[in-house]
Amino acid sequence: MLGRGFPTRSGGFRPDNLGQNALAIIGNLFFTFFVIAVLVFTIIAATYEPEDPLFHPSTKLTNFLTSTSNATFVSDNNFVKTGEDFITANETAFGSSITVSDFTSNDTVIEPDELVEVKEARDCSGEIGKPIDCTDPEVFHLMMSAAIERFKDIHFYRFGKPVRGINDSSCHMAWRFRPKDGKAAALYKDYRSFVISRSSDCGLSVVRIGDYHSGGNARKRKKHQRPGFEKTPMGGPNSIQVVGESVNDSDSDSDSLPVVESEKSFDQGRYLLYNGGGDRCKSMDHYLWSFMCALGEAQFLNRTLVMDLSLCLSAIYTKSGRDEEGKDFRFYFDFEHLKESASVLDQGQFWSDWNKWHEKDGLSISLVEDFRVTPMKISGVKDTLIMRKFGSVEPDNYWYRVCEGEAESVIQRPWHMIWKSQRLMDIVSAIAAKMNWDFDSIHVVRGEKARNQQKWPNLAADTSPEAIIFSLQDKVEDGRDLYIATDEPDTSFFDPLKDKYSTHFLDEYNGLWDEKSEWYSEMKKLNNGVAVEFDGYMRASVDTEVFLRGKKQIETFNDLTTDCKDGINTCSSSAS
Repeated sequence: MLGRGFPTRSGGFRPDNLGQNALAIIGNLFFTFFVIAVLVFTIIAATYEPEDPLFHPSTKLTNFLTSTSNATFVSDNNFVKTGEDFITANETAFGSSITVSDFTSNDTVIEPDELVEVKEARDCSGEIGKPIDCTDPEVFHLMMSAAIERFKDIHFYRFGKPVRGINDSSCHMAWRFRPKDGKAAALYKDYRSFVISRSSDCGLSVVRIGDYHSGGNARKRKKHQRPGFEKTPMGGPNSIQVVGESVNDSDSDSDSLPVVESEKSFDQGRYLLYNGGGDRCKSMDHYLWSFMCALGEAQFLNRTLVMDLSLCLSAIYTKSGRDEEGKDFRFYFDFEHLKESASVLDQGQFWSDWNKWHEKDGLSISLVEDFRVTPMKISGVKDTLIMRKFGSVEPDNYWYRVCEGEAESVIQRPWHMIWKSQRLMDIVSAIAAKMNWDFDSIHVVRGEKARNQQKWPNLAADTSPEAIIFSLQDKVEDGRDLYIATDEPDTSFFDPLKDKYSTHFLDEYNGLWDEKSEWYSEMKKLNNGVAVEFDGYMRASVDTEVFLRGKKQIETFNDLTTDCKDGINTCSSSAS
């Protein structure tokens, strides 16, 4: 064997084939890397969870609600956006609006030789003074036609069956609608009184239609009952706010606190509670940003959020200029929608149940005292209660710190669960209705910014009455109803505009929240018999919401002045 020669190399390793072999090897390597890259990209694409999609439609919303790892929070004290503000109005979500042709019929034709006989048969000279039958389909069709003809700037989506009004010639009827040029994804409910007369030839006519919410008898209805006329059902009823629905009827539990049905149900539940922190008495947008972080974590952990319904109103919204305790979440936000959308419990109710059963049933607590402990790290905790405890050092004791960094791409703030208070939105609807939903609006920022000429050198001059008239001359037609939302305390400042426009201000409608108003009585009842002030935050919220319902909307920093919203040299960041 030793004498044998070495085996000859195969043909593939001949010197003249080395170049071809090298190219083949390099080609195979590149193909391998390409396949690996495609696999990695596919895995990332399949597992990546983007930020809340609600933030994507507008870069302004993204900038407004952006939190960074160093806890920088961009605050805008003028207006707080909630879930309904992120929903784009889409006609398909509401269904088709109702027109007169939908419920009128011309199928019956009367021949000329029958006309005299019909007239004689319908001689109603003795019926004129008798009560109007509001349940008569002819009366129903007449009222619907009258409403559609009278209110040409709104679309109707549903009519409730009429009911008897305050006397024999009065009927009350409710309907759901939205303004024709409405930008908000919401429906509104109105119920009005109709005065109806009967002529000697049996003809019925509507003599008068009352003011907004004048038909109180049509307001109440039993649960799950949907009488009336509706062309097509509305799409997504759980995602569209209906402003003006009854909130304090005898059969309504919209303000009631959720309760656990039994000891067994409580023991089987899993809860998340945020305790302490530096968020209290901060601006409302700060509060919401933190609260939505807690709600988002509870959703991620599949736990019930134990929430404190008591709020402290920041001094920036109060007449006293001091922080004010004793406010209630339900004063400002739609608690009924929240408890229908998420699993929440009132903190007082929770601790009452916990003290009764936790020792007896061996319920356990997991205490988390560092915001850097991510929701992902505690997702496997089995204890009945996870309590996040926040210290006293700001800004590390802000609740929203939990949702920063690594958690930012995992915890999604469920904005669709938070809507503004139905009562406040009903005031907005009432103001718009008094202008027949046919008005233009202008938002005039003055106040401290107009006085600070170092940061806003042109604002005071650009928002003077003369300058406003000049800016509006090619934007708003003469004689139009013009709603002015402003922080200028002396509305007589705008008197020169009255020569060209019919001007309106928030305080013009203070009867909607004074001591004789429905809002006042409902809020007093909600607050255990203690009167509730229509505070600065409520004013700013209603003022801005009415502004947003104008057909043409003129902004201060986009339309009236060249100054930047946040001061000199900040226009690019403010607009982004």
